[in-house]
Amino acid sequence: MSTSKITFKNKEGIDLKGSIELPENRTPHNFVLFAHCFTCNKNFLAVKNISEALTAKGFGVLRFDFTGLGESEGEFADSNFSGNVEDLVSASSYLEDNYKAPSLLIGHSLGGAAVLFASTLLDSVTAVATIGAPSHIGHVKNLLKNNVDDIQKNGIAEVNIGGRNFNIKKQFLDDLENNDLPDIISKLDKSLLILHSPQDTIVGVHNAEEIYLAARHPKSFISLDGADHLLSNKIDSNYVGDVIGTWANRYLDIPVETELKSNLNVVAHLGPEGFTTQIKAGRHNLIADEPEHLGGNNFGPNPYEYVSAGLAACTSMTIQMYAKRKGWVVDFVETQVIYGREHAIDCEKCEEEGTKIDTFKRELIIKGDLDEKQRKRLLEIANKCPVHKTLHSETQIITSLVDQK
Repeated sequence: MSTSKITFKNKEGIDLKGSIELPENRTPHNFVLFAHCFTCNKNFLAVKNISEALTAKGFGVLRFDFTGLGESEGEFADSNFSGNVEDLVSASSYLEDNYKAPSLLIGHSLGGAAVLFASTLLDSVTAVATIGAPSHIGHVKNLLKNNVDDIQKNGIAEVNIGGRNFNIKKQFLDDLENNDLPDIISKLDKSLLILHSPQDTIVGVHNAEEIYLAARHPKSFISLDGADHLLSNKIDSNYVGDVIGTWANRYLDIPVETELKSNLNVVAHLGPEGFTTQIKAGRHNLIADEPEHLGGNNFGPNPYEYVSAGLAACTSMTIQMYAKRKGWVVDFVETQVIYGREHAIDCEKCEEEGTKIDTFKRELIIKGDLDEKQRKRLLEIANKCPVHKTLHSETQIITSLVDQK
């Protein structure tokens, strides 16, 4: 997974901070927009774990801080639930302008309620997943019950939520009253996945039941048995990410990866665009690519890096095999290879361009209970590795065109 920090403006012109996470070895097939829980932030551990699980399945993920939270600008006291929904719409616009419009929204706790509202404003979204979400956004008042009177009387009060102090204004409470979540759920025309723990003591599991009963099909429910509201156990948040990614396969446009088949041991398949190449070597699937400055996506090693890797691996294996046969103690062997084109050694016309040859420089690190004579012998053995011999020998490559099967 690769992560990039981004900044975008919300409807009010306030800078919101986020992170874009992309798969390491492919172009994302879909983008996810993640809404964190009430008073949390984008770097909350559960959010990061869920995002990582999704990128492993080929999704791109945008997670960001709502106004006044985390690294985003603005004052939390001036924000409200409607503002969170607007922030999500602004985040969606950022994705559409710079990557691809989101097709899946995920929301945790009050963020779950926010994505349900936001999904009705985003045509690109076809699926929504909620985690520990309330069935009525007025549920937040339960967290503020000891301070509601002060907020109503003074227009603002400092409240403690999760061990942190926040200023809550009366307009926040008023906004909760003006948004009817059950009505939104009953009209939702998106595929819906509801995840909730029976042991959730912050937002009771009956909320999941109410959301499920109010929603249209297609809808699904997954019990997060044993998890707490914040998914503080990494196992639980990883599980949530895996489940959402698998569930979404049924409702999103995800291209089916073609399984490479060949009677030969190695096959490399390249589509009409770019240089990203799917490789099947024996039972193993690999990816080759070119760096970005050559027009590639850098999703995998380039061909010469694979050749260098083959030489490095064969060298280390050969040294270890020889040492074991001799009964010598070698703790580990590391072979580093640098490839380039350099002037041939001991040539008569070394300054001429045509005298440059492919050059592989190897550096060996061998650790073990070895004397100097043994170490020198292992250096000699390195030059006898099969791949080394192949690269040094006269080699022929026979190429033919065959009919597509």
